[in-house]
Amino acid sequence: MPRWVTPDILTGFGFLGALVTFAAYAWSGSNPGLLWIATLGFAINWFGDSLDGTLARLRKIERPRYGYYLDNSIDCVAALLLALGLAISGYIRADLCFLALATYTMLSALTFLRANIGGIFQISYVAIGPTEMRIVFVVLNALLFFFPPVPFDFNGLKFAYPDLLSLAWSALMTGTFIVCMASQARRLAIEEPAAQRTLSLRKLGQLASSSQRASRDDLGAFSGEQRLVR
Repeated sequence: MPRWVTPDILTGFGFLGALVTFAAYAWSGSNPGLLWIATLGFAINWFGDSLDGTLARLRKIERPRYGYYLDNSIDCVAALLLALGLAISGYIRADLCFLALATYTMLSALTFLRANIGGIFQISYVAIGPTEMRIVFVVLNALLFFFPPVPFDFNGLKFAYPDLLSLAWSALMTGTFIVCMASQARRLAIEEPAAQRTLSLRKLGQLASSSQRASRDDLGAFSGEQRLVR
């Protein structure tokens, strides 16, 4: 890799790929050939997103907090662009696109929470990570090109096979979130048991006696103060 190529340049290159994918999807509804450009955008995004951290480590110029913040911030924007581009294309219903985006955001939040609590940054769930998701979209692009979706009516609503795939993915990710969240909460509950607040009857009696004595002492002192004032 040339010396002038820096991790930040690779990060920007990856984001450029996300922009290419967004634009290609947005206009692919009227020109299906642009689906191949969307696939090229995924390849560009993968190249930049995968190599920026690797290059920083190889050159020993890591900036862990900066890199973590920048990469994950850009990934959130890239996910929004992807959902928006697909929604504009018409290949997938807009509401289902943003439902999928919501489930992605839920898993992202879970990832950040686990990183903050346990120092573990997990980006793959049920054997699906960023690279696998890009492959899924590449396959989807080929399906959309060779087998254009034909809408069908279901209870007054229009659906096509990409809509069903999107629904299945959202359901899988939601289920994964619930299982992982419950498992992590149970583990934290075991590691941090609730404080024992149950007191024995003897201890309660001792506390009650001490409280009564303190009350009598306070009352006597108060009476003495009254006498002095008078």
